[in-house]
Amino acid sequence: MDVLEKRVAVSNRDKRYDGVFVYAVKTTGIYCRPSCPSRHAKPENMLFFDLPDDAEMNGFRACKRCRPDFVNSKDPLFSMIRQVSTIIRQELEENPDDKVSLGHLSAKTGYNEDYLARSFKQVMGVSPFEYYDMLRNGKLRENLKRGENVSAAAYGAGFGSSSRLYEKVHERLGMTPASYAKGGKGAEIAYAIVDCFLGKMLIGGTRKGVCAVYFGDSESSLLDELKAEFPEAEIAPEIGDLAEWTAKISAFLERKTAAVPEIPLDMFGTAFQRRVWQELLKIAPGESKTYKQIADDMGHHKSARAVGRACATNPVSLVVPCHRVIGSDGKLHGYRWGLERKELLRRWELTE
Repeated sequence: MDVLEKRVAVSNRDKRYDGVFVYAVKTTGIYCRPSCPSRHAKPENMLFFDLPDDAEMNGFRACKRCRPDFVNSKDPLFSMIRQVSTIIRQELEENPDDKVSLGHLSAKTGYNEDYLARSFKQVMGVSPFEYYDMLRNGKLRENLKRGENVSAAAYGAGFGSSSRLYEKVHERLGMTPASYAKGGKGAEIAYAIVDCFLGKMLIGGTRKGVCAVYFGDSESSLLDELKAEFPEAEIAPEIGDLAEWTAKISAFLERKTAAVPEIPLDMFGTAFQRRVWQELLKIAPGESKTYKQIADDMGHHKSARAVGRACATNPVSLVVPCHRVIGSDGKLHGYRWGLERKELLRRWELTE
């Protein structure tokens, strides 16, 4: 099915397509079955996924009105993938201490290990264990948001102990788990707001590196967004190394040097998001890549949409250059700070 056919099915609330695909709405963070009676979203705000699990892996929640997560897939392959992902979720919930193995999944489903692993990655864009790891990181985030300490949150998310989490903290989260807890104890974020040709620019950072580069029209809205992202953090005007990092970014925008200066980053994200952000850092000024090209470079050929979501959640614009990613049609598709700024930034980089 192409996108147009899916949009028509949603427009008609056609029940025949329930179980064939689900659609998500970027502005609400919700995904639905095609026949959902909810008010229709604008076409540009819709994303389509073959499976509810794929939508959830990209950060969307199931609609409580149409319950798309309760619909059985009509495709036998997708039905198998749903079965496997359900088992992985159950194992994480019931046995957080035990890692999920291919052998276990094979025994539970009756499918050959190689076929199971190959099919899962083909449909979901990640391996069963990568999917398990993403779920585990998501559970860690939820536990931290509820106010659990790092040890309890790590144990409940299947890490066994907080020491196992810290062993790969930079690979998994970027920030330490305490900082990642959306402003948990010990999280201190300094910020500075400067003027540039894109409007107002807010730069925020911890002691370890820059964690936010936002663009907007007013200082108050930018600060509100930073506080919403880190609601319990100690947030104060710039101090320490942030002054140097801010100066480097401002100088880059003013002088248009060859490349964004080397600045330490303190970002958080899933393993998949961090891989996407690493790929973005490889794109040179004035160059472009499509979402699909990045997915191919990562070896996740079916994950162009997931790459798009990772770009949309990039908290450090400019330094991690998501503005250099375009659609396969050559057009600009989405930018957290508005397409107008994305186009201005791209034109500025191309100007001699």
